Amino acid sequence: MRHANRAGVAVAALLLAGLGQAQGSQAVEMHGVTAEGVEESIGTIALEDTDHGLLLTPDLEGLPPGVHGFHVHENASCEPRENESGEMTAAGGAGGHYDPDAAGSHEGPYGDGHLGDLPVLVVNEQGEATLPVLAPRLSVEDLQERSLMIHAGGDNYSDEPKPLGGGGSRLACGVIGS
Repeated sequence: MRHANRAGVAVAALLLAGLGQAQGSQAVEMHGVTAEGVEESIGTIALEDTDHGLLLTPDLEGLPPGVHGFHVHENASCEPRENESGEMTAAGGAGGHYDPDAAGSHEGPYGDGHLGDLPVLVVNEQGEATLPVLAPRLSVEDLQERSLMIHAGGDNYSDEPKPLGGGGSRLACGVIGS
């Protein structure tokens, strides 16, 4: 069953990648994060430009099963940082969602909100994330000197009833170099 799932994911990735000619690509190593610091690697996310946007292909393990908020954050850091309340926050050094146009709203990957709003990341019952997602408003170049963040809980692509899609704490982070 696991091999059939991987074969299906591989076919989906090939189909999505075939939507357009690749113009740029990069791999981002993802790490677990806590208020104490950056932990060991949980895998990588491949970034690839296509004619239809940025294809993000995860190869991750060790995450809680389910749907998770997934975003580009403004700073190239996964280090903890003190929040306004004086408490250390996991990957607080990454700052907020990447929002170069100062939209000020969370509307998901297809809305007019934060440019860093990505499609949700799906993690299977074995704790693996391998399903590619497409971010139509982004390119590899947009992500340079930023970070990728995986949050606990889902994302409803809205600021209602809770801000930033209602997702939870920061679980994993990866710095995107130049």
